[in-house]
Amino acid sequence: MNKPPRKKNPTFGIAVFIVVAVLLVIATLFYNAITEKREFDRQNAPAQTISSDAAAAATAAKPASGAAE
Repeated sequence: MNKPPRKKNPTFGIAVFIVVAVLLVIATLFYNAITEKREFDRQNAPAQTISSDAAAAATAAKPASGAAE
């Protein structure tokens, strides 16, 4: 009538632990890659905006000097 108690399978627990550990490592790698990319873009973006601002100022100055003549 009474069923014997089921034995717990320790292999399943270890497998779950390994899967969770691998997922944490992958998530950490993605987080670091995204963070490094944003930092790189932040450091290199001002050089591009300064040159585009200078080009815009140069184009804006040309019609004004042409209109004055």
